[in-house]
Amino acid sequence: MKFKPTNTLALVALAALLALSAWQFWPIEEKITQGLDIKGGLSVTLTAEPLSGSELTEDTIARVETILVERVNGFGVSEASVQRQGQNAFLIQLPGVQNAEDALKLLGEPGKLEFVDLASVTDTATIDLIGQQLDAEQSGETTSLPKLDEGSYEAFMTGEVITDARVVTDERGNPAVSVEMDQQGSQVWGEVTSRLAATQSQVMIVLDGYAKSAPAVQTAILDGNTLITGSFTVDEAKGLAAVLQSGAMPAQVGIDEARVVGPTLGKESLNQGLIAGLVGVALVALFMIAYYRGLGLVSVVSLLAYGVLMMGTLGILSRMNAFALTLPGIAGLILGIGVAADTSILIFERLKEEIETGKTHRSAAKSAVRHAIMTSIDADVVTLVSAVALYALAIGPVRGFAFTLIIGIVVDLIAALLFTGPVTRMLAEGTMSKAPAFWGVKGGGTRG
Repeated sequence: MKFKPTNTLALVALAALLALSAWQFWPIEEKITQGLDIKGGLSVTLTAEPLSGSELTEDTIARVETILVERVNGFGVSEASVQRQGQNAFLIQLPGVQNAEDALKLLGEPGKLEFVDLASVTDTATIDLIGQQLDAEQSGETTSLPKLDEGSYEAFMTGEVITDARVVTDERGNPAVSVEMDQQGSQVWGEVTSRLAATQSQVMIVLDGYAKSAPAVQTAILDGNTLITGSFTVDEAKGLAAVLQSGAMPAQVGIDEARVVGPTLGKESLNQGLIAGLVGVALVALFMIAYYRGLGLVSVVSLLAYGVLMMGTLGILSRMNAFALTLPGIAGLILGIGVAADTSILIFERLKEEIETGKTHRSAAKSAVRHAIMTSIDADVVTLVSAVALYALAIGPVRGFAFTLIIGIVVDLIAALLFTGPVTRMLAEGTMSKAPAFWGVKGGGTRG
């Protein structure tokens, strides 16, 4: 028995893809990102209201959204999302966030950054409070110290001049924030640091009324590139960089709803979804074997290949921070099982029809695979358009369902082209004609 090279090459390519896929998704808990409803985390609904004396324009809302996105990105949480809802509301999801209080504070705070010549502060009580705040910052302790009164100090520059802020490490390897300024800020910063460098005076950095750092000016900084150091943890540095980069909030942001999803509830939901998926696969497999006999076994192996390829694709997308598995996404995966089985059914039914016209098994298989896959592509394109439209227009968890369905359609075609089709043709060239009843077909004719 000699098989065509194209069939063999297709199976070799499939074997390579299966090996790659298995490497990409196993172990599942580590390789595939889990969404908020599975992993647990924080879900927040925010509403933007105009500041006193201003209007809430579309540009303002767009700026608020940009700031929220930058602050959320500052958490460094995979698959965190900011979704606009209605005219002035936003849904923010932070999977895996443990400290909800700090997250809520960062999302809603105005982010007012000020630079103050420490020597210009003369009030004794204010100086004492600054010292306590700096000591607490240095020790990393959580305190309930009051904010500095706005009239107790005078800032020579605000954070509006900052163009970029990112997390780096200082010379000791500790987390720090690197800040870049615009031309105006660089000019003011250069003048002040040139004056203070002569006496190595300190510049106090104040964020939302709290002294964060008071470094001594060693040399003049003329280009605006500055390093903010302190007793930052990595998360604190990320949060500070996100606030500094986004600047002041142009609207008043209030928290309408904050919901913490526990990982225990998410795990239970995941287990229920996986059980539903396994039951669905088992029922489909039993039906295919009972109805198509030997060809049903081919379909079952095809479904297994589809599953491995699907999970591998999701693993790759998770590594790219482009996917997080949610409960609606699991529903899309289960629906994809039906789509994959439908492709096998099209091939097998067309094969039966071709054999009944008097063709040989070999000729019938070639024609059946070609026509069935084309029919499957036509049907999948219709479903694909609907899924893409759903993904583009929907918000929230529904997009996860649409996304996994889109991926499932593409993976199904790959499985059909590299496994179901080639194996059907190979069987028709060999064992199918020897035991047609086992494969659920009639004896072949003589027409080529």
